[in-house]
Amino acid sequence: MSIGLPAVGGGFTAAAGGEFWSLEHLPDTDRPGAWEELLSLTHLPWTLRVPQQEQGCEYQAWVRRQWLDDLALVDCQCGPCSGMRARSQLAGTDDEYVVVLITRAGEESVSQQGTEARMHPGDAVVWGSTKPASFTVWKPLAKQSLLIPRAALEEVSGRNWTTGGVLLDGKAPAVRLLTGYLEALSDTLADLSPPSLSAARNATLELLVGSVRAGQRVDSSTFGPALQLSMERWINQHLAEGDVTPTAIATAHAVSVRTVHRTFATHGKTVGEVVRTRRLARAREEVVDGKAAFTSIAQRWGFADSGHFSRAFKAHYGVSPREYRAGARDRSGTTAP
Repeated sequence: MSIGLPAVGGGFTAAAGGEFWSLEHLPDTDRPGAWEELLSLTHLPWTLRVPQQEQGCEYQAWVRRQWLDDLALVDCQCGPCSGMRARSQLAGTDDEYVVVLITRAGEESVSQQGTEARMHPGDAVVWGSTKPASFTVWKPLAKQSLLIPRAALEEVSGRNWTTGGVLLDGKAPAVRLLTGYLEALSDTLADLSPPSLSAARNATLELLVGSVRAGQRVDSSTFGPALQLSMERWINQHLAEGDVTPTAIATAHAVSVRTVHRTFATHGKTVGEVVRTRRLARAREEVVDGKAAFTSIAQRWGFADSGHFSRAFKAHYGVSPREYRAGARDRSGTTAP
């Protein structure tokens, strides 16, 4: 049996900004297989095991998926089950994703890269799509998952990002801010305008990176973290200007050009990569907004021409600006011209 999209045994509904699936209308015998397929379609491919249900008890599960531009915010509830992503399933994922899993109610264990966490309400874990993983739901669960393309995270974190298996303490202030924000976002996402969606998307990425960094121990040998943050703020403020170079950054901070390069290299970045990624992020906002011509966007954000912009955009986001704009319109429930 294949549940496919958009229908799940008659349990699919769609509205502006969201999709909803439920197992409610499926026969008992079809529900375990349908839940595996549904979880794989809305999250990433999993092999699932649903325990035998007592006579007269039906397995219950539902999923709601909403789009935050290129990020997917997925809420679901389900009964006890377990799943794994084997190496054979990793190749079936077209893009690399980082997934934030937040437990809202119930209890679940998650394991990846030697990190195993028993999660309770309020806890969160970050895992990556390129490594095997497993989970076990011990009690009826309510959870929220945020699926983020790796390219999107590089806008705010550079290449210096963990591949997954990071437990976030649900009691930590930065993590509480992130989980609270995502919970509120889930309730309001459908009503946000495209510019507000773009702003919410960027805030989500910043909050996630801040939550992960807040839980990391800082090595005293790390070179100039405060200086790097100051340089990155300066870059953001001057992105629309042509002279965002190592020399200009060094002059603004009264340091040598060598110090500028060393500061970013210590964190796995180059100045050119940071500037290019930030400019692409600003350009992406205008692509999603849909008002400006691609030629104007390319010129405003420092690309030689629309062809150069299109190639750089596709290399970073996987699709051309035109395809990205069309996809954003489809996700918001409108029809591209």
